[in-house]
Amino acid sequence: MKSLPREFYDRDTLEVAKDLLGCLLVREYEGERLVGRITETEAYIGRCDKACHAYGYKRTGRTETLFARPGTAYLYLIYGMYTCLNFVTEREGEPAAVLIRAIEAVAGEETMARLRFGAVPEKWSSYQRKNFLNGPGKVCKALSLDKRQNGHDLLTPPLYVLPRDRAVGNLHCGPRIGIDYAQEAKDFPWRFWV
Repeated sequence: MKSLPREFYDRDTLEVAKDLLGCLLVREYEGERLVGRITETEAYIGRCDKACHAYGYKRTGRTETLFARPGTAYLYLIYGMYTCLNFVTEREGEPAAVLIRAIEAVAGEETMARLRFGAVPEKWSSYQRKNFLNGPGKVCKALSLDKRQNGHDLLTPPLYVLPRDRAVGNLHCGPRIGIDYAQEAKDFPWRFWV
């Protein structure tokens, strides 16, 4: 399969956030393909969203990637320790992106487990099993992603997205997580999951 084309990302951010569910996130790592099915996303739109880093078209060294062409990876640190992976959407110059909140392992689970917990799945606690890939920082740790991939073109290896390989289940939406500071934007139903 070929990676998703730029036109996929060059659309309304909310539609992209929904359409990414079920797609396959691929990370080529040390000769192996780590693959996760995207199960949860959040949309961020700078022109109207106080939770977006580039709200009101604010350009800084950190936010510059949000203004890049669609299909660019935007990675940044939160709390000084967790990396988050986003996909830039809409036209170049329009700051908008989709945060990848959760995936489920499809291939390379043992390597992801080692990167995430330092142990193979057979040695996990029930807590580790339940919380393997259910958060944006967890996804990045399991895929060995950090700020060095910021600005990467998602149409090319070593980080790209393949189309869905099967139908997705019921789509759910609700408010985004961890953005209580964002005034009215904290209630936007821009988190999507299956």
